[in-house]
This record gives sequence, structure tokens and C-alpha cells, in this order.
Amino acid sequence: MTRLRRTATAAAALAFTAAATAVLGFAGPASAHVTVNPKEATQGGYARVAFRVPNESDTASTTKLEVVLPENAPVGSVSTMPVPGWTVTTEKRKVDPPIEVHGSQLTEAVSKITWTASGDAGVKPGQFQEFPVSMGPLPQVDSMVFKTLQTYSDGNISRWIDDPAPGAEEPEHPAPVLTLAAAAAPSGSATPTAAVASPDDDDDDDGNGLAVGLGVAGLVAGLAGLVLGGLAFARTRREPVAKA
Repeated sequence: MTRLRRTATAAAALAFTAAATAVLGFAGPASAHVTVNPKEATQGGYARVAFRVPNESDTASTTKLEVVLPENAPVGSVSTMPVPGWTVTTEKRKVDPPIEVHGSQLTEAVSKITWTASGDAGVKPGQFQEFPVSMGPLPQVDSMVFKTLQTYSDGNISRWIDDPAPGAEEPEHPAPVLTLAAAAAPSGSATPTAAVASPDDDDDDDGNGLAVGLGVAGLVAGLAGLVLGGLAFARTRREPVAKA
């Protein structure tokens, strides 16, 4: 009887746990995916980005990463940073029209970057690895979508190739996206405006003119007084003095 009661209690507990999982959504953590960091850069400039690769398998390691650069946004200069234990190769494609980089016209651009682990250097379960890349000048587009393949040691491949849709939920296997902002306008590019005289300036000019005019008039009056005084003095010297 006691054993039957324990069995019923255990079954009830399992049923409660399953119901809670279904209702509350406790189905385990959401899957991580490959991302590009930072997520934003500036059009026309150079950027150092890193493709961050988490390992989602509990039993296998990530041994290869393939990143495809977008065809509609070619980049003239692409260079990679060494990652210990990994080898890197690049593939190129023809571009038309050519890409101008520092005055040179380039007819080819990197189309794909592949990192391959050697020996025991793969990204193990519970770990992640970053793969740095420097690229530029960045194209005049709103974003760059990098379709990516992540290969595991057991042969499984995670395809991070779904394009994001504006305003929609994130797709199941989203591709890494680098958002590009327009370059800021250079400082001092605004057209200078001519200085406009204010009414106060006009008033100051009128006041200054009046003061100057009064000063000149006073000077003329003073000179006239001196002349008249001199004439009077000369006249008195010429007139005879009356005798008593």
C-alpha cells in the first residue's frame, strides 16, 4: 500500500512538472547563434569586427566556420587576425563596377572567409570563440548580411543564413548583420550667413554722428570768437586815447 502511494505521488509530481513546463515555457535556454560584434559601423569607414561563435552541441566541437560576404555590398580591403590553432583562407570574386580604394580601382573582392581548426583547437561544448576581421571602406548600404555555416566535429552543420525582416520576429537561424550608419557631415560645411545690422547698431551710428557734428560746430564757434576778439583788440590799439 505504501509503495503504491509513493508511486502515485511520484507520478503526480512528474505530471505537475510537465504541466508547469508547458504552461510557463521552462523548456531550457534559447539557442545561441553566430553574431558580429560590434553590430554597427559607419559607411565609408573601416571597421574591426569579430564573428562570435558559441558552441551549441553537448558532445561535439565546432571545427570550421565559413562566412560569406554579401554580393550587393563588396568591400575592397579585408584582412583577418590570427586565431591560435586555426587556419584561415579567403576566396575572391569579380566585381563590376570596380571598387575604388585609396585611388586604385579593384576588380576583385573577398567573397568568403573560412576558418578551420587544427588538432584539438575546436570550440568545445560550453565555449565560444571570436574570429576578428578588419574591412573597409564599408559600402554605402544600410546593412551587411553575412550568411554563415558552422560545422561540428560530428558532421552536423548549423546554417545561419536567414535574412532578417524589418518589424518581424527573429528567424530561427538568423545570419549575422552589421548595421551601417551614414557618415556625419564634416564640421564647418554649413553656408555662413551674412551679419545683419541691428536697430541698436543704427542708433549707435546716429548718436556718434550727432556727437561729431556738435563737436565740429563748437570748434567753429570757438575759432570765430577768437577772430572777433582779435579784431576788437586791434581796433582799440588804432583809436587815439582821449586827453583829459
